[in-house]
Amino acid sequence: QVQLVESGGGEVQIGESLRLSCAVSGRTVSSRDVAWYRRRLGEDREFVARISTSSDLRYYEDSVKGRFTISRDDAKNMVYLQMNSLKPEDTAIYYCALHEMVEYVSQTYWGQGTQVTVSS
Repeated sequence: QVQLVESGGGEVQIGESLRLSCAVSGRTVSSRDVAWYRRRLGEDREFVARISTSSDLRYYEDSVKGRFTISRDDAKNMVYLQMNSLKPEDTAIYYCALHEMVEYVSQTYWGQGTQVTVSS
């Protein structure tokens, strides 16, 4: 059974930082693409960042480039999202997702989400 559990959310002030963690069980993060998504209130879930099986390949949504960093700890089977210079528009529920191909069909596993609130 695949499980993803996010943690590290909370309420911070503008310009502050948070580090989100995603603990993965049932799959090895070093051999899967893992990503972070977010859902703002009343909006659809959107892509934030992704790290490929080759750790040198990382992808970011334009509004978080230069502020957010996705990383992975293979020994702990964890994925992180370091968020710096937070803005009110970063307020959302953040989800960790693991992507894999199963018999040529794309499969995605989701965590339950963690709330990030940025206030002035």
